[in-house]
Amino acid sequence: MNLLVFGYGSLLYKPVPHYIGRYPGYIKGFARRFAQSSNDHRGTPASPGRVATIIHSDEWQDYAKSHPCGAQDAFPEDDQVWGVVYEIAQEHSFAVKAYLDHREKNGYTEERLDVYGPDNKIKFRDVLIYVGRLDNPAFVGPEPLKELAMRIATHAGPSGTNKEYLYQLAEHVRLICPESTDHYLETLTAKVKEFEQAGFAPPLESKDSAIIDQLRRSKATDVTLTKA
Repeated sequence: MNLLVFGYGSLLYKPVPHYIGRYPGYIKGFARRFAQSSNDHRGTPASPGRVATIIHSDEWQDYAKSHPCGAQDAFPEDDQVWGVVYEIAQEHSFAVKAYLDHREKNGYTEERLDVYGPDNKIKFRDVLIYVGRLDNPAFVGPEPLKELAMRIATHAGPSGTNKEYLYQLAEHVRLICPESTDHYLETLTAKVKEFEQAGFAPPLESKDSAIIDQLRRSKATDVTLTKA
């Protein structure tokens, strides 16, 4: 059986290897938020960045209501997440699954879900997706939008700057289809660009560069695959 994987973060512009099909769609009952700490991709252990995760909408709203910063970060109308479904041929399914498990090891849990197409009908069932859980060590919860935007504007890691990750994600969500606008991503992007235009940028001190270089070298030994 071919493997189906839903991408909603960097997988939108860094596809899984060996895919034979790529299809637009969305999942229901989830919110996409920059609520996951990143100490190995868009930040460092001493200065983590933030990356996107998806959380069950009801869990997120309940959590946000009880959190001091929740009201500033809540988009209560968000209950669907646009992304793409990758189809991987059966002969590569095991290797790609192992690659994704390793890639998403920092605070994600796998689930199997239905994915809807632009026509609002179920297009795929039993699709693999990596979901953030509120109790995982990398989950940071809601943060004031201004503080979150400042962190994204001023952090970097072995995979690049934090703002580049956000900008690429927002752009590729827009490109999925005419209906795929994500108001949260658009609002956050605008705020980060305000800081960027004001001159805020990731630090370039030698200590930070050395840490990032060390992380890059360690990542070079990780599981790597190339698209067939």
